[in-house]
Amino acid sequence: MVFLLRRLGFYVAAFIAAATFNFLIPRLMPGNPIDTMFAQSGTVLPPESLEALKATFGFLDVPLPIQYLHYLGSVFTWDLGLSVKFYPLTVNQVLVRALPWTLLLVLTSSLTAFTIGSLAGTRAAWRRGGAFDSFGAPGALMLQAVPPLVTSLLALSLFSISLKWLPTGFAWDPMLDLTWSWASVWSVLYHAVLPVVTLALAQIGGYLVTMRNSMINLLGEDYITLGMAKGLTDRRLRLVYAAYNALLPALTSFAMSLGAVFGGSLVTEVVFNYPGLGYTLYEGITSRDYPLIQGQLMIMTLAMLSANFAADLLYIIVDPRLRRA
Repeated sequence: MVFLLRRLGFYVAAFIAAATFNFLIPRLMPGNPIDTMFAQSGTVLPPESLEALKATFGFLDVPLPIQYLHYLGSVFTWDLGLSVKFYPLTVNQVLVRALPWTLLLVLTSSLTAFTIGSLAGTRAAWRRGGAFDSFGAPGALMLQAVPPLVTSLLALSLFSISLKWLPTGFAWDPMLDLTWSWASVWSVLYHAVLPVVTLALAQIGGYLVTMRNSMINLLGEDYITLGMAKGLTDRRLRLVYAAYNALLPALTSFAMSLGAVFGGSLVTEVVFNYPGLGYTLYEGITSRDYPLIQGQLMIMTLAMLSANFAADLLYIIVDPRLRRA
């Protein structure tokens, strides 16, 4: 419990620090979204109406420390204000509408990449020096080195435009009314294939190498030799004894990758016109919707910190030494 409380305190401090940077960065930029919006449209408002509109969107003409206190209050009450781009919707409504689509992409692609990468890394370490180890690990790392933009565009060009096997974008067939019917569920899964695969391909190599190196360090341990001497099956020895104890570094890598995928899915969602948090952030950036940008960055921060805290909990479950410490 002391370990968990200490880690929880660290994450709270990290969240406050991230919220502070999230507050400062947009305010260091010149101008504000309201001035930009009316400058682009050529609309002219009386000064008092412009000030009232700024107050409506939360752009108060008060000292920065007072603005910061108002901002912290809105963060901890999760009242993120109105969206400039999607007015009259609030930032909460916009993010809640986009969050399920990003969760579908991120969780599916991350779990797929973690499972495939860990199993492949286990096999590469157990048969190190073999054909799979010699070609599989370098090949996975080559895929990881390709930027998500290139992978997404190549997949879109090949499977959607040339072969016409998969749709070119969006999250479901626009001709359907999205319900919980089988036709709607199939349409959502069908449209998610390319985004999920392109996101997963960028992650498999990292999990493979992490698991491989972690297992190689364990293969010389006495309990592995004892298991061989007892005549345990190759499958049981590889998966239960070696892979289970090599999971800790892979779990850390998995937790850290979740927050990174939340940010990396922006490129994939823009390419496939997928209505998730990444595409919403892109729309907020192009329209200088500061409340929406801040809300999305807070979502990414919470995703990263929550995933790392979940990894700390898994450490205690997987490693009995932490439970006894």
